[in-house]
Amino acid sequence: MLRRAERRCAAGPTTRARCRFPRSRATVRYVYPSPQPEAATQATPDEFRAALSQLASGVSLVTVHDPDDGEDVGMTATSFLSVSLEPPLVLISVREDSRMDEVLSRADTWAVSLLTEEQKALGSRFAMKGRLSDRLLFADAPHHRGPFSGAPLIDGALATVECRTEQRIAAGDHTLLLGRVLEATVPDPGGRPLLYFRGGYRALG
Repeated sequence: MLRRAERRCAAGPTTRARCRFPRSRATVRYVYPSPQPEAATQATPDEFRAALSQLASGVSLVTVHDPDDGEDVGMTATSFLSVSLEPPLVLISVREDSRMDEVLSRADTWAVSLLTEEQKALGSRFAMKGRLSDRLLFADAPHHRGPFSGAPLIDGALATVECRTEQRIAAGDHTLLLGRVLEATVPDPGGRPLLYFRGGYRALG
């Protein structure tokens, strides 16, 4: 059995300690068990969706002109954010293997229009799954073409940006596109934004 002084030394927090005893000098070594790796965990899709629904986001319309068939493609997006001021960079997220993802893999320029609360119907139309043709949707949406991207810019939007893809990044079931802003305009500085919160469109205030 260890004497009292030896027991106090053995209980110390260090992995190696030198202890002095009345009649001898001893070195005590401690071996601690290696920590066991925790089991990998992740939130379920429902948990993740419920948590992120508490984040209010602006609603925008991402547009691109298909260089192959000359058609315009649009997508309602809440995952649009600024990345850098110098150089001016933004980021969008598109679903992998979607029509938008396929066109953006071939077209290097695209545009984003930030929607107002009066453009809620437009945002809903371009968010529909299985819609027949974006051509019909653009026909009903007043717009003009961006001089740098050739993509539709929505008339009356809060702001518009035209971008050139700098980088494509695979991220789970989505593709992230980092874009350099070629031109940015604010057609309606007094407009009110369309927001998306808790699974539905909202108005500010």
